[in-house]
Order: sequence, then C-alpha cells, then structure tokens
Amino acid sequence: MKYGRVYNFSAGPAIMPEPVLEEIRDEMMNYRGSGMCVMEMSHRSKVYQQIIDEAEADLRTLMGIPDNYKVLFIQGGATLQFAMIPMNLMKNGKAVYIETGAWSKKAIAEAKKYGEVIVAASSKDRNYAYIPDCSDLDIPEDADYVYICENETIHGTTWHNLPNTKGHILVSDQSSMFLSRPCNVADYGLIYGGVQKNIGPAGLAIVIIREDLIREDIDPKTPIYMRYDTHANNGSMYNTPNCWAIYVCGKVFKYLLKNGGLEHMATVNEAKAKVMYDFLDASKMFQGTVDKKDRSLMNIPFVTGDKDKDAAVVAATKAAGFDNLKGHKSVGGLRASVYNAMPIEGVEALVEFLKKYEAENA
Repeated sequence: MKYGRVYNFSAGPAIMPEPVLEEIRDEMMNYRGSGMCVMEMSHRSKVYQQIIDEAEADLRTLMGIPDNYKVLFIQGGATLQFAMIPMNLMKNGKAVYIETGAWSKKAIAEAKKYGEVIVAASSKDRNYAYIPDCSDLDIPEDADYVYICENETIHGTTWHNLPNTKGHILVSDQSSMFLSRPCNVADYGLIYGGVQKNIGPAGLAIVIIREDLIREDIDPKTPIYMRYDTHANNGSMYNTPNCWAIYVCGKVFKYLLKNGGLEHMATVNEAKAKVMYDFLDASKMFQGTVDKKDRSLMNIPFVTGDKDKDAAVVAATKAAGFDNLKGHKSVGGLRASVYNAMPIEGVEALVEFLKKYEAENA
C-alpha cells in the first residue's frame, strides 16, 4: 500500500481503488481544463452533464441494464429507500419481506408505516447466521412486491440463489455487494444500493427500477423528493444531486470496465474470500459465524468466543496496520469487509498476521 495507507477493512465508508483516488487527486484543482474542482461546479453545466451521463452509461454497460430500466442517483443513502420503496410500490398496500439481518429488519420496520408487511421467512432464530429456504414462500396473490437484503453487511450472509417470488416483483438491497459480481437485472423490479460500501463516498444511493413501476398515482401527500417519478422525469436533477459522489462513482465504473468488468471482479472476490474462509475453517482460535452455504464474499464476521480476546485481537490488528476490524455490536468479534478495492495481498497479509497471533497466544 502506498502513501503510508493501512489495509482498511471497514464495512463502509470503505476502501476505494488507489488508481481512482490518484486520478481524483490529479483533477482536484482543475477538472479537465474547466478551471475548477467538480465540488465547485454547477450541476447545470455542460461539463457536469457529461459526468453524470457517462456515469449512467458506464453503469448500464457494466451491469447490462436493459433499456426499460431507469438509473436514478438519489441522495439519502440506502436508508431513505426503506421508506421510498413502500411509498412508491405499495399499490395494494401489502408486501412480503424476508428477514435475514439488521438491514432487512430496519426495512421491515419502516415499511410497516405504509402498509401490511408479511415476513414470509426469517433467520432471526439463529441471530441471522443463514439465509432461510425461500423456494416455496407463502406469498399472497395481491402482494405488491417481495423484498430482500441480498447481502447483510453486519451478519455476513448473502443470497446465492434468489427467492421464488411466484411472479411477484423482486426488490433487492444490494448495498454491500453492488458490482461485486454479475447481476441479471431483468430478474428484479428494483435494485438499489448505498454507494459508500463498494463504489464511492457516502450520501448517495443508486436505484435501478423498471419503468412500469414508476407510478404517478401514489399518495399526493408523498414528499416530492421521495417519488421515483420526480427523479426519473428530471434525470436525477430535480434538485442539486450529490455531484461529488456521482463523479467518484463514475470513476469507479470506468475502473471496473477497464479491469475486466464484473466477471473478473467475481473471480477476484471469490479468491479473496477463500483465503479468509480457509483460514477460519482450519483455525482453532477463530470461527466464522455464518453457515458455509450462505457466506458473504464481501463481509466476513468471525469470533474467538471470548469478548476480551476479541478486543485484544482487534487492538493487535490495528497496531499492525489492519484497520476497522471490530465487529458490529450485534454480532461482536471481528469483521473483515473485503470489497472490490481490497487487494488479495491485504487479505493474505491479515491471514498471516492472525496465524502468527494464534500461534503466539494459543
């Protein structure tokens, strides 16, 4: 790592590709001859319009987004979508949610303010250590959509097989696995993600929504900013968007396209996760907290079984240049978030350190 940088295993805001940071640095004072930084630039200028247009076009190429889907750049992060989704998609006032961790649980609580929420499956019984079987869900015919959090950042589970929605619209929070592997967008009615985990800086959510789901016949009391048609009809510029975050995301999209796209990222991410999981499966001191079949490639929680030992390991890793490994309070222990930008060398170095620590403290 250059510039004295640490290996940053934060769950978000998270590590970014160094070539992207270097390019941003070089354009900081004068973006491509404009005489100003993107942070100073009018979002109504031709220069900025090109930035946002290129960002959308590159994302469409990366994901193979069909023409009948809109790409929206919306402020507020993923949390705002917990309310926007039921506000805009609950036509019959009823939706099915799958509870697999902290973030789907929060989405459920928010959706209940706007209609009936049916929790068709849950892994709460084992502190969200697995993804429940969703091959034959009991879904009411008049349910407006089925909602999942496709990768639970805190608990470290991911969906390797999508639920059988029985013809209903699938809505997915992809925040912490966005662009980490190929995605067949046509399988979903709506995909969204906060970008601060795997793509860019905090304060922005990207929403990919099928055009027929963008309705105008919603509650007229819905705040205008929280209507998808507002953003779709105004090119994500009804108000001043998060110009800086969109600019940075656009840089990351180009970086991914240049480096093999999502197929390549999937291969790299599988290799990185294997290094970590192989160590945990062989270790006598550390144990993973998730069923093997449902393990995330992005967020890897693990424990020693003793809170004091966990705290000692976190302190030792930080002193050795591995930062942000403390696990979330609801799970405890440690958590290594190994997003796209984390080089495999960082994971290998962490594993070597943990092996040495275990040998010295067995």
